[in-house]
Amino acid sequence: QVHVADSGGGLVQAGGSLRLSCAASGRAFSSYAVGWFRQAPGKEREFVAAIHWGGGRTYYADSVKGRFTISRDNAKDMVYLQMNSLKPEDTAVYYCAADPSVDFIVDGGARGSWGQGTQVTVSS
Repeated sequence: QVHVADSGGGLVQAGGSLRLSCAASGRAFSSYAVGWFRQAPGKEREFVAAIHWGGGRTYYADSVKGRFTISRDNAKDMVYLQMNSLKPEDTAVYYCAADPSVDFIVDGGARGSWGQGTQVTVSS
């Protein structure tokens, strides 16, 4: 069983950067894909980015492609989301989540553990 906890959110001006972290605990983290999702007030949760268990394949929503980078360090049981060129429309609660299948995450869900969420606010 893998458990994840997300952190790193905050308030930043448009054009700025933040790095979110997803810390995992439990066995076999390196065999799980990890994704980031976000939910803005009044909107449905949406997929942001995902990374295959081996780290060799990454996936992004069109809205963040070229600005966000997902990475993982299996030796440290960590996944990161580097967010650059942030826009006010990136404001949301961001969640990391784990699933054995990266395809399942890209489709918009995760059957494993979810983090508690970390708030990202981008001011204009």
